[in-house]
Amino acid sequence: MSVTDTRKRWLALIVLALGDLLIVLDVSIVNVALPSIRADLGFSEASLAWVVNAYTLTFGGFMLLAGRLGDLFGHRRLFVGGVGLFTVASAACGLAESQGVLVAARAVQGFGGAIVAAIALSLVLMLFREPAERAKAMGVIGFVAAGGGSIGVLAGGVLTDLLSWHWIFLVNVPVGVAVVALCLALLPRDADERGAARLDLSGSILVTGALLTAVYAIVNGNEQGWTSGRTLGLLGAAALGLVAFVALEARLAAPLVPLALFRVRSFSVANVVGVLWSAAMFALFFLSALYLQLVLGYDPLEVGLAFLPANLLMGAFSLGLSARLVMRYGVKTPLVGGMTLVALGLALFARMPVDGTFLVDVLPPMLVLGVGVGMAMNPVLFAAMSDVRPEESGVASGIVNTAFMMGGALGLAVLASLAAARTEALRAQGEAPLVALTSGYSAAFAVGAAFAVAAALVAAALLRARVADAPGAPVAAEH
Repeated sequence: MSVTDTRKRWLALIVLALGDLLIVLDVSIVNVALPSIRADLGFSEASLAWVVNAYTLTFGGFMLLAGRLGDLFGHRRLFVGGVGLFTVASAACGLAESQGVLVAARAVQGFGGAIVAAIALSLVLMLFREPAERAKAMGVIGFVAAGGGSIGVLAGGVLTDLLSWHWIFLVNVPVGVAVVALCLALLPRDADERGAARLDLSGSILVTGALLTAVYAIVNGNEQGWTSGRTLGLLGAAALGLVAFVALEARLAAPLVPLALFRVRSFSVANVVGVLWSAAMFALFFLSALYLQLVLGYDPLEVGLAFLPANLLMGAFSLGLSARLVMRYGVKTPLVGGMTLVALGLALFARMPVDGTFLVDVLPPMLVLGVGVGMAMNPVLFAAMSDVRPEESGVASGIVNTAFMMGGALGLAVLASLAAARTEALRAQGEAPLVALTSGYSAAFAVGAAFAVAAALVAAALLRARVADAPGAPVAAEH
């Protein structure tokens, strides 16, 4: 392969990572601006949640379908279309002057984001075939996935404070246009024969409907009550839909999701780890931000800066050191080690005092978490995708991203409910408000640490350590 081709592939990876970063940023960057959006457009407390929920609903509901569409009709084509749709919807969000327009545009944003997130990993697999290069490329995407949330907190604080909430969306437009143009120039064209493939329409409707129902039940669980008839009914309907989907797929010759994928051990185990990982990570990104703002009194910009040390360490590991660890020790050792460090970092957060200081109480767990996340993100993605056949990489990427998203949504719901319940119980006993609030966050951090420990144990018990014999050597499938 020529130097020019090699340089072109790495430039293409940077563009893919930039497109993926747009999607990852969009959740946390909006959270910072919610108070300004509420004041400007007159949202109620209940309706304001739909600025986030509309995006989450379509993002989680359509990701699996989007991944399969990439396999059938071309990964490049779908990725460019997804970025384009996300960019147009971002412009509509930024220009919105009414609640209805903003919520509708956010839903379209989520659909475009689902396409981008589901296709990015499969394009990385297509561009990088050799194990050593693939490990480095996965590290870049892993850093975006792991560090993008806290980067969004910082960016949201800066844009909202210096300009207005409209710019958290409008800033996506020039970046999105540049990503589309560069993708067209750098990514290889899709094979023409893919357009003739047939889509499993019944399976698509079933799984998308089930995922939409599940996400809707989860994002409204705290408000409606987790034991309410409505929440339990929706979760039951989603479960029945997924069971019906699996039964349908088992009978079809050309299913939406080839069930044989789940016989690949590394893929199945990585998805289980991904669910537990995301549940733990939401404790970091959301609960620690709340602790810093509501207990220690940080403003949004200070919260973003507090995450900066962790981001720098994530970058150092994800963009170089983690790939070397994977190539030397396989995926198991760095994944287990990284998740153990994540558990330790969250346990350190669980002992946060009401009068905590940055150097003593915030910085140490941030540093531990930065190393842990940077070490573990690359191997979990590498394990999930490396043994997947190229023609199934899109749907596999969709499944991986859906697992991360659903794990995060469930984890956030459980941890937020736990924190609120603990806080309310202590307040009822006459405890001071900040003490009760801190104790609630501590309980949630402890459970988040338990999720990380569970992820480490699953990886240690079920994942096989694999090391490629030589650059370019095929990676044997584990069935």
